[in-house]
Amino acid sequence: MPILSSTDLSVSRLCLGGNVFGWTADEDQSFAVLDAYLAAGGNFVDTADVYSAWGEGNSGGESETIIGRWLAARGNRDDVVVATKVGMLAGFDNQKRETVLTAAERSLKRLGIDHIDLYYNHRDDLGTPLEETLAAYDQLVRDGKVRYVAASNFSAERLAQALEIQEREGFAKFVALQPEYNLVSRDKYEGDLQQVVAEHGLATVPYWSLAKGFLTGKYRPGVEVQSARAGAASKYLDEHGLQILEVLDELAETHSTTVAAVALAWLAQQPTIAAPIASARTLEQLSDLTPLLSLELSQAEVDRLSAI
Repeated sequence: MPILSSTDLSVSRLCLGGNVFGWTADEDQSFAVLDAYLAAGGNFVDTADVYSAWGEGNSGGESETIIGRWLAARGNRDDVVVATKVGMLAGFDNQKRETVLTAAERSLKRLGIDHIDLYYNHRDDLGTPLEETLAAYDQLVRDGKVRYVAASNFSAERLAQALEIQEREGFAKFVALQPEYNLVSRDKYEGDLQQVVAEHGLATVPYWSLAKGFLTGKYRPGVEVQSARAGAASKYLDEHGLQILEVLDELAETHSTTVAAVALAWLAQQPTIAAPIASARTLEQLSDLTPLLSLELSQAEVDRLSAI
């Protein structure tokens, strides 16, 4: 397994997203998916305190709680790299010092662990001085409650500014970035943001790696999909999206694999990318993703997809 950036964390090529746990996947389903993911060779699980506050009757923390119960039930804490985030849950939707420190304690309790492997600033907070925010993350590392810190949803300018402050003040530095990035949505990452990541040796762990499900190939013209994300994914059903699906179909057949795995492999083989994040509600959905763990596209195949 590759090492994540400048850390000593060995992570699998596929990061399992926990946003569906406690939402469209109940505890039993979540346990089954987590078990199968580890059995397939995965070891990197991503969640957040806000997952899944949007579900009916939820208030946030449901995903962390389920993952924590699974870790306790399986006794496999040392086999799993656990990533979570702070900054988007109601009441904790800022990056003030007390918010960061208190949220970390609550996440640790829900997860039932004594340290978080990778702790993300979930969303940049322009209303709080970066020095205050970054000092709080540094304190968590110094206290042994967090091993490494990372950023999510930062602009190139703000990410560079944060890294400069961390260097100047001797704070624990961001080792990774979690942006939106996938085969049909590239402009938010490629360019200035990717350049800052590369210059500072960060690893990128992109979310919405399958464009809200569109790049699984299940969304086609005239096909009705029963999914909580159907409306969001269908927006990609334009000429550009259909061209991409056509090539993904061909490459999936060539490699005897799934459309989702090919789309994720393209992403995993982009510069600076460590591990795309993708979630699965069922074992069937997970089986579409896990071929990524061993799938390698040729450079010609990568270039062909990039050129569309």
